[in-house]
Amino acid sequence: MMAVAGAGLGGCEEKEPAPGTGGAAGGGTNTGAPTEGGANRAVAPAGEGVATPTPGAGAPPSGDTIVIGHYGSLTGSEATFGKSTDNGIKLAVKEVNERGGVTVAGKKYQIRLVSDDTEGKPEKAGTVVTKLITRDKAKAILGEVASSVSLQGAPVCQEYGVPMITPSSTNPDVTAVGDMIFRVCFIDPFQGYAGAKFAREDLKVSKVAILFDQSSAYSVGLKDEFNSNFSKMGGRIVSEQAYTKGASDFNAQLTRIREEAPEAIFIPGYYSDVANIALQSRKLGMMMPLLGGDGWDSEELAKNAGAAIEGCFYSNHYAPDQPTEEIQTFVAKYKADFGGVPDGLAALGYDAANILFDAMGRAKSASGADLRDAIAATKDFKAVTGTITINEQRDAVKPAVIVEHKGGKWVFRSAVTPE
Repeated sequence: MMAVAGAGLGGCEEKEPAPGTGGAAGGGTNTGAPTEGGANRAVAPAGEGVATPTPGAGAPPSGDTIVIGHYGSLTGSEATFGKSTDNGIKLAVKEVNERGGVTVAGKKYQIRLVSDDTEGKPEKAGTVVTKLITRDKAKAILGEVASSVSLQGAPVCQEYGVPMITPSSTNPDVTAVGDMIFRVCFIDPFQGYAGAKFAREDLKVSKVAILFDQSSAYSVGLKDEFNSNFSKMGGRIVSEQAYTKGASDFNAQLTRIREEAPEAIFIPGYYSDVANIALQSRKLGMMMPLLGGDGWDSEELAKNAGAAIEGCFYSNHYAPDQPTEEIQTFVAKYKADFGGVPDGLAALGYDAANILFDAMGRAKSASGADLRDAIAATKDFKAVTGTITINEQRDAVKPAVIVEHKGGKWVFRSAVTPE
């Protein structure tokens, strides 16, 4: 499924997809802001076509509209990630358009959002991103959530010279793809440090086991960083067990872990697997706290794991109960538009879009190179997930928070700032 905020553009010649990325997929629906209901794309009037993008240039804005693209897991096993991110982006698009749009080099533009579905599958990312750039003429790309998917989409953006901002891919290799690739989340080295610091200094545990997804770049990277930092802090990893995404039986790994009597288990996986792990560990009598990373951030985890996740912790980008003006304003607006409390993915989608809009306002033009330079110059941006500065590696320098499942809900526990 593909969702489109605003009208699409038609009647345009398209550049062939970048080598190795595949062709364009079809179909779409109209949602978001501005809203132009119906299941089909609106076609630009004759004479308003858009020039074919070339690497390093991208298409010029069409009339008074700039298209931005979002690729994410709108369906599949991590669908809540993509949907939450998309909602956050939609809210930012709605707000900027209600303010009159963005001003680029003295000219006002409305923003049109085109969102497309990767199903959370890395092999689909190249096709989806190519389509957003060549068919939909996106001037910038937001996405993906999963590092393994972003690692396939980012090279396409780099080749076409279109800036990409991932809201939440924490693997360091993502922005290393090239100078067009940015992120607004912290990276795994810091997240691993934050989790290890919390385990050692707050929980005061010295023996931890790790259960990780060997098929996930995110999980492997975060596992390595937690292991390294926890060991440097005087802790000991007593067991390290692997599984593959989508597994249903974790009893063998958990039994081996139980034999080593850890005081906590670090599980750097995604919520869909973590729920099963939590339930099965409790059935085996393993009542120690479970720790994780931002891949846990979905209401589905507590819904599926229930009491098994009580007293557990994970590192995240924000907590909706933090009493900052930025967070409480965002939470209220999100509830009004979508219902429910926004998770960290929604907040990061919102922040990624707003950092892009801020950069557009500072850019010399809407070219890929000028947008890239403006994004790279972002400093002390007051975002929902913290004050963000983009460093030389195009990563966000920002704090992390630790949240705890307490009394049947996730609550803010503490914050960890970069040293």
